[in-house]
Amino acid sequence: MPVPATAVATLTVYETLMAARKGDPVEETLARILSSWSQGEGALPHWLGLGEPRFRTMVQRHFPRLADKTFQVNRQAADPGRFDEMDDLRLLLLRNRTHGNDTEAMLADIVVAGSMGADHLWQDLGLWERADLSRLMTDNFFPLAQKNDRDMKWKKFLYKQLCETEGIYTCRSPSCEVCTDYANCFGPED
Repeated sequence: MPVPATAVATLTVYETLMAARKGDPVEETLARILSSWSQGEGALPHWLGLGEPRFRTMVQRHFPRLADKTFQVNRQAADPGRFDEMDDLRLLLLRNRTHGNDTEAMLADIVVAGSMGADHLWQDLGLWERADLSRLMTDNFFPLAQKNDRDMKWKKFLYKQLCETEGIYTCRSPSCEVCTDYANCFGPED
């Protein structure tokens, strides 16, 4: 069975990025996000939700040997009607950074932008599998990631954390095991 052209193009961009990387472990995840985004995959908006100057700073910082590649991807901007929600989610992530560095702040904005998509968060980010997102969360937002000790789907988990921060408990059951929505929150993401 032939490989789709977009998959070949995504892999080519990924290999180019990996060859240009500085050597930070986060760069493999960023390379997957960027390569998918460059081919129109995922749900990330213009400049991954960072704005052009921060986007270019991130690319230069993590892929310094990248030959003047411009990532010109036409995507829609974030929905202004969801800015309050995005601010709350960003604050949650920023409060739970592993090291408190600027790369984690950029990743927080990327995760927030991806959370506005309609699919599973790993898919909206353009990651290749759910394990990529789990690694991103554990490496960069460890205090938050360790709370997801039962492997709840990441987008549901993040919004559940927001609700609990506000004192809103919308679950219909006192424990997840007896909830009729258990399969919607836990289990494989197909």
